[in-house]
Amino acid sequence: MTDQSKDSTITWRDGSVPIATRFDDPYYSLTDGAAESRFVFIDGNALQDRLKSGFHVAELGFGTGLNLCVLLTTWRAMGAPGQIRFTSFEAFPVSMGVAERALAGFPSIAASAETVLSAFRDTGFHLETPEILATVIEGDAREALPRWNESADAWFLDGFSPAKNPELWEANLMRAVFDKTAPMGTLATYTAAGHVRRSLQDAGFDVSRVPGFAHKRHMTIGQKS
Repeated sequence: MTDQSKDSTITWRDGSVPIATRFDDPYYSLTDGAAESRFVFIDGNALQDRLKSGFHVAELGFGTGLNLCVLLTTWRAMGAPGQIRFTSFEAFPVSMGVAERALAGFPSIAASAETVLSAFRDTGFHLETPEILATVIEGDAREALPRWNESADAWFLDGFSPAKNPELWEANLMRAVFDKTAPMGTLATYTAAGHVRRSLQDAGFDVSRVPGFAHKRHMTIGQKS
């Protein structure tokens, strides 16, 4: 991860929730970020039933690494053999200090957070163990994703609010997500914004609006048929 001098500007809500002042938006739910990640991304993609060796999860918006830690915790709890894969695209990486402070607030993922943070301290945005291969690609996803030569079985669409970070939700990028999704691959996102759902539908996904986490009435899931 980056050093502090290159970090996005961060403020803290209640001492533990990082807020990106660039977007005036929190990195995760003020209610319970880890629970939100499990509800939206793990359950929204039905990963408890789908994860297996070789399964590839991709993400727009790495943030503090919370989703990666929740994914790794889920995989470990399943006790299945083999290695899963994770690729995330992030334009504004946070510092190690911010990630450590944020992830320390979630005891349920402490072991996975230590694995991720230890690896990133030594290797930058790369983690490889017998159970997971994870890489974060730095830069604008609108440029990086079309150049990516792989495909994902499931997507975590976790950019900041579409109203505040529209670049990560624009129609061309949603088409690139579709192009980089394996047959029958899925997506999940906390947002149910109409223009995002329409862009995903126009790209080719079968999209559904479903109940959201905590105070959010709805979220979005989708599948490539």
